[in-house]
Formats: sequence, structure tokens, C-alpha cells
Amino acid sequence: MKSGMTIAVVGATGMVGSRVITEARARGHQVLALSRKPASEDPNVTPIAVDVNDSHAVREALAGSSPNGAPNDASNGAADAVVLTVRTLPVDQEFLVGATRTVLDVAAQLGIRVLVVGGAGALRSPDDHDLLVADNPAYVPAEWKTVAAAGIAQLRVCQAHTGADWVYLSPPALLEPGDRTGRYRRGTDTLLTGADGQSWISAEDLAVAVVDELDTPGSERRITVVHRDERASE
Repeated sequence: MKSGMTIAVVGATGMVGSRVITEARARGHQVLALSRKPASEDPNVTPIAVDVNDSHAVREALAGSSPNGAPNDASNGAADAVVLTVRTLPVDQEFLVGATRTVLDVAAQLGIRVLVVGGAGALRSPDDHDLLVADNPAYVPAEWKTVAAAGIAQLRVCQAHTGADWVYLSPPALLEPGDRTGRYRRGTDTLLTGADGQSWISAEDLAVAVVDELDTPGSERRITVVHRDERASE
């Protein structure tokens, strides 16, 4: 297990990104918080304003330099790992794909591992492994199909990038703010459901899974998680 890493979070002000920062700081990691309008009062979190499609700016941020070439405020300098968690509403697949490719390109150049928080749509359905979740109305209603498709496109960018060290984390069907319990079950490319049949996790527990993977990397390129009830024997 690594300790005292510098973790760059791209999409730092979002639902997942902000919670990843909270979890990372609770474990003693330094954080580079990358977003269009970052802010933090934590001296161990360095807010960096970055357009994620600007490869030069992303490279400087991940390498531990400010836009003028000076070292940033994080004591550990360059990032040891990157968490990419960006979303747009309404969904903008072109932006998501471009941002993912930029981060993978830069991280590959710098030798930094990337954890992409993607979508559930790319997972296999638990009751029909030939059916993607994106095409299963039981999990993805019609109004969310474009979001699911964007997540699949993002995964394809990762799979096509032979030079980057990446892992793609798919949340379960429902991801929303909640409590940090630290309890979750982990899988690979198939949607998981809990003991109650629900495919759900809190954003706080997803952040736990993200930082767990950074602290102790697994061997899988694709992972997914679901909330685990303490009463269950899963």
C-alpha cells in the first residue's frame, strides 16, 4: 500500500471528484484538484484551473508545474496517479472522449497511472451477459441512453490507447450522494446488484473504492463496485 501519494483529480468539483478528494485527504495523500474553477482551503489540496482538453496545461499540472513553469504548491510535486471523473449535462460525448484521450496521452508520457470513473452502460447485464447495460431498459431508461453511450465511447478510447496505464471503474446503475460506510463489493465487467437486488452505491463509497484501487492496485483493467449491506453474507 502506498502512502503520501500525490493524486491528481480531474473534475475536482463534481459529485465524485469532490468526494475522492475528501477520501484521499483523509488517508494522508496530497491532492492536485484540476477543474475549470477549482477552489480549496486545505493546504494539502492544490487547486489548478485547467481546460482538460488543453494537453499542454494538463501536462504542466500533472508534472507539478504551474502554467508559468513554477512548481505548484503541493509538496510532493508531480502526480503519482490521476483520477479522471468528468461529466457534462447535457451529455457531450465529443468532450468526454477528447478529455479522456488528452489525459491518457499526457499520463502515458509522464508514466502516471490513470483511473477513469466511467459509466455503468459498458457493463454486461447480470441476467444476460450478451446484453450491455446501456441496451437494457431495466437499468437504463430511454432518456439516459445518450449518457450510457458516452460512457461506452469513453471506454473504447481507453481500450484503444496502448501506451497508457489505465483502469476503468464503472459505478453501479445508481450513483448518488449518501453516507460513507466503507462497505462495497467489487467485480469486473458485469453489473453488480446488492442483496436487495438493487444496483446502487453512494458517491462517498465509490470514492472509497477509487482510493482503495490507488492505494493497492489490482490487476484488472475494468472494475465495478456495488454497495454491500453489513447484514449480507456477500
